Amino acid sequence: MSIKALAFNSTLKSSTSSEASSTGRLLELISKELEKHDVETEIVRLADHDIKPGVTSDEGEGDAWPKLREKVLAADILLIGTPIWLGQPSSVCKRALERMDAFLEETDDQGRMVSYGKVAAVAIVGNEDGAHHVSAEVYQALNDVGFTIPANAVAYWVGEAMGSTNFIDLKKTPKEVETMISMLARNTAHLAGLLKGSQYPGEET
Repeated sequence: MSIKALAFNSTLKSSTSSEASSTGRLLELISKELEKHDVETEIVRLADHDIKPGVTSDEGEGDAWPKLREKVLAADILLIGTPIWLGQPSSVCKRALERMDAFLEETDDQGRMVSYGKVAAVAIVGNEDGAHHVSAEVYQALNDVGFTIPANAVAYWVGEAMGSTNFIDLKKTPKEVETMISMLARNTAHLAGLLKGSQYPGEET
């Protein structure tokens, strides 16, 4: 069974930035682990796209979200990667989540959202505490708009508070992070396969 994953890198840096993305590095590691479970991953850096503010699926001329939405709906797994900024998910991450609010009204004839049957996971990096808080925010938002969250579907690294070392600066991935990545990939791929073969029941008509 072919399973596809889409990863949103919610770094505030665009691809034209000279600075490397720690969020991107963690997503790359997760992508490689997902490959072991026959999952193909596409990584999209959200800061490269002009995602208009709003809560509909198309906010008009110049809005990049409609094409990104198509990628979300074509995937079986959505992986949200975000840095911690001011103790919260990045503004870019929140913008994408806000746009998926439209899924609440986009249902089939049995009341199922277009996101039903899709699995989501979270990846977080930062130089301060707050990984659990950020994952809780993103988890709840994803669940609200119809995604299913597997067990242990988060991988994170948090450096020393006020420190200058970023995840991408590490010469070796910490064993604890490797363990989280392995569980995330294994559980997410497993659940995605189950839901792809057996969709949620809809409302009785």
